[in-house]
Amino acid sequence: MLSVFDKIIDREHTGSVKHTLRSGESGVIPMWVADMDFKAPEQVTEALLAVTQHGIFGYTDPDESYDLAVCEWYRRNFGWEAKPAWNIRTPGVIFSIAAAIRALTDEGDSVLIQQPVYYPFMEIICSNNRRIIVNELRFDGRKYKIDFEDFEEKIKKNHIKLFVLCSPHNPVGRVWTKNELSRIGEICLKHGAYVISDEIHSDFVFSGHRHTVFADVSSALANITITCTSPMKTFNLAGLQTANIFISNTKLRSVFLKEYRKTGYLLLNTAGLAATKTAYMYGQDWRDELIAYLEGNIAYLQKSLAETDGIIELIQPEGTYLMWLDCRKLMLSDAELNSFFIKKARLKLHKGVTFGKSGSGFMRMNIACPRKTLEQAVGSLKFAIGGVKI
Repeated sequence: MLSVFDKIIDREHTGSVKHTLRSGESGVIPMWVADMDFKAPEQVTEALLAVTQHGIFGYTDPDESYDLAVCEWYRRNFGWEAKPAWNIRTPGVIFSIAAAIRALTDEGDSVLIQQPVYYPFMEIICSNNRRIIVNELRFDGRKYKIDFEDFEEKIKKNHIKLFVLCSPHNPVGRVWTKNELSRIGEICLKHGAYVISDEIHSDFVFSGHRHTVFADVSSALANITITCTSPMKTFNLAGLQTANIFISNTKLRSVFLKEYRKTGYLLLNTAGLAATKTAYMYGQDWRDELIAYLEGNIAYLQKSLAETDGIIELIQPEGTYLMWLDCRKLMLSDAELNSFFIKKARLKLHKGVTFGKSGSGFMRMNIACPRKTLEQAVGSLKFAIGGVKI
């Protein structure tokens, strides 16, 4: 029986960033930008249709039922008892992280991140005239781990005021355990560092793992944390630009709000607000079916790559739909590796080195697509690998 996620939808000529290819990339399967090739839940499209049919798109500020729907989602799925009063609605997670960086640090200050990591972190730190300090994640050949000694040393040595956590981690696919998060938190508390926790991928956690909201580890950590959430990844709504930023500490929330208001962006997109509320109220079954489908895609990819004698290895993902591929056995430079995927495998992936120097030799692959598309992509990759001399 076909799943709703098996339907192939033509996204070309829609303005999709993911599907807008450059010269020389025709016939290439795009699997790079982190949005899905699946339609949003039917209830969401119906809600958007209702907004459209109403025909008036004036300034919109939703009532408390919006915040209650968001909080209920996090209570039901993660056991986190967030309060509506903690929520600040913004047009995006990266927008919010940039505002938080300006609110909590001064120009010239250092901000700590863990590479390889989502590259816009680096962009917004630099563009706001702050210094990037890196606590490299340690790869043991199977999974990535946190170097806690280096983490604390970097905080002390560089007088870190702010750490940006990616949880679950993009691109390496780690779902940090409560113990790991607790150790991070203890160090930040000890040295007076605030934490921005980007948890936009929290709904993508696979069997055997559980996402822990960083601010829910302890009341002390909640007091120093800005939790960034959004339905944009979960329900494929990125173009509607809605995020929910939770800050339980009243003073910290006030500091963030002051910086946010300087942007002049205070009321959000009418359609985005309607889509968000509806998704959190009625999207649970859709999301659960999506996770099962993605696990099937991961199993297929893993089995297929195993048939290539491990020339390209999948780092087993604990969360996210972004696969981290170890391609170092190909013995190619990063430029050559990217060319291999585009010209030989006919796939457009994200270069691993984009996420930091420790991503050299890796590629990030988005498998949130119909199985048929993945099968075509994997078949093309296996054919390209067959022509490689190692």
